[in-house]
Formats: sequence, structure tokens, C-alpha cells
Amino acid sequence: MKTPFHQTTIALVYDFDGTLSPKAMQEYTILPELGEDPVAFWHECTEEAHRLKADPMLTYMRLLIEKMAKAGGRITQQRLGELAAGIPYFPGVSIWFEHINHYVHTQSNGRVQIKHYIISAGLKDILDGITIRHHFANMFGSEYYFCATDGLPKFPTIVVNDTTKTQYLFRINKGHEDVREPINDVMPYAERPIPFSNIVYIGDGSTDVPCMSVARRNGGYAVAVHKDTQTHAACEALLADDRIDYLAKADYSPGTELDHRVRLIIDRIIADIFFKEEHFIQKHPQQHSHTTPCQ
Repeated sequence: MKTPFHQTTIALVYDFDGTLSPKAMQEYTILPELGEDPVAFWHECTEEAHRLKADPMLTYMRLLIEKMAKAGGRITQQRLGELAAGIPYFPGVSIWFEHINHYVHTQSNGRVQIKHYIISAGLKDILDGITIRHHFANMFGSEYYFCATDGLPKFPTIVVNDTTKTQYLFRINKGHEDVREPINDVMPYAERPIPFSNIVYIGDGSTDVPCMSVARRNGGYAVAVHKDTQTHAACEALLADDRIDYLAKADYSPGTELDHRVRLIIDRIIADIFFKEEHFIQKHPQQHSHTTPCQ
């Protein structure tokens, strides 16, 4: 027996570093705590990965473990969360989520819901402490195993990089958000809680290209944000290559170009949801008491 039409949720999915916050989260938190110069640290990571022919993300996570161990045991899981409270955000981020939630509710007369997600190559233990954490349905990031004896990180348990970020789009799409759940089993598109056509991915550059491509290739949307001349040029290149739908300055305040362009996409998604719902009702009238679409 078929169930009533249920694909009425929009997902806004964000990168974090350079998208919601101006710099990498480590540069506001753990690197200053360790007395590390960010430029020197990232250079060391690049050189080490090149020398060892190693994965850059695993290399960076290993180097952090080594430096945290040398710091005398003060960088625990709890401390990472505490440091996250000081991370700054782009203009408007603090009010963005409630603003967009209200817009979706108003435009759809309450018939469409919205969820926010973060998919980041940064550390999940930092993300868990950010001041805007309560706005997100879920957040995905790289994780360490922390020893119960001394509280220190020992090895990575989850590594998120540019390409592995895409698996989390499918987790959102299929409703399998627990990383322990398999996501490769066949699931009919009509049964997926959040179809890609309801997903908007917001990122800031080339590291987000895999997620942008997956979203758009499957009927979703992608927006690139920029903060300066260099990042603006990178976003323009993405637009020229047809990898994004829109670009905008990283200002989340009401009335900005980013607000306007995201709302345009949301309007289109809401209209598409209403269209699909009406089509479903027409095919399965016994499952619904017919209502006139919202005006």
C-alpha cells in the first residue's frame, strides 16, 4: 500500500570553513591553543603529505595528534568544544537560520519543512561546540578516537575530504544519517526522505566541487560564496564551468544577494514540491483529502 506524499523537506547543506566562517576552524581554535602559526602548519602538512606520498587529510590529522601530545595533554575532546565558542562567522549567520526557516514556513503555508546540515573536512569535535550548533539537524566532520584514560586523541576514526563529503549528501537524501548505517542498498527515489531536487549545497570553492556536482547532477542546487577578490574569481570560474547555480558574497543578512538568490531557489523547490504532491494526489486520491494548493 502506498503512503501519502512525504518528500516535503528542504535541506540546506553547508560547508563550514570559508562558507559560514571566514577561516579554517583550526585557525580560531586548536592552532592558537598550541601556539602554532597557521601558515606554517598548513605548509608543514602539505610538505609532509608530499614527502610521504600520503593522504593530505590523514597527514594533517596525524600532525595534530603529535602536536597535541607534545602540548602536555591539555587538548581534550572537551577542550576542543570549549574553543569552538570563539569562532566568528560571516555577517548575518547568527540570524540566517531562523530567517530562512520563517521564509519557508510562510511561503509554503507550513506545508514544507526545512533542515540545515554541515558537511565539513574539519573536526566534528570542534563543530559540536559552535554557538550555532542548535540550528543543525546533523553535522558531519572528521573525528578522532579519544582515549578514556588520558582524554587525548589517538587516531582518526572518520576522515572527511573533498570527495568523501559526497557520501553524506546521500545519507541526507536516504535518511541514513548514522555513519554506521550502510548507504549503498537500493532505495527507490520515491521513498527517499529528501530527494536531491530538495537539496541546496552552499560552499566556497574548489574543495566543494564534488558535492556541488553530485547535488546538481541529481537535480539539486549549488551556491558558491566569496569573501574577497581571490575567492570571487574562484566562484566566477565555477559559474563559468556550470558547476553552480549562483554565486554571492558571504553575507547572510536579510536582503543581500545571497539571501535573494537562496530564496529564489527555495521558491522553485516549494513550487516543485507542490507540483509533485498534486500529481501524487491525482494518482492516489484515496490517500489524501484533496486541498487546494497554497496561494
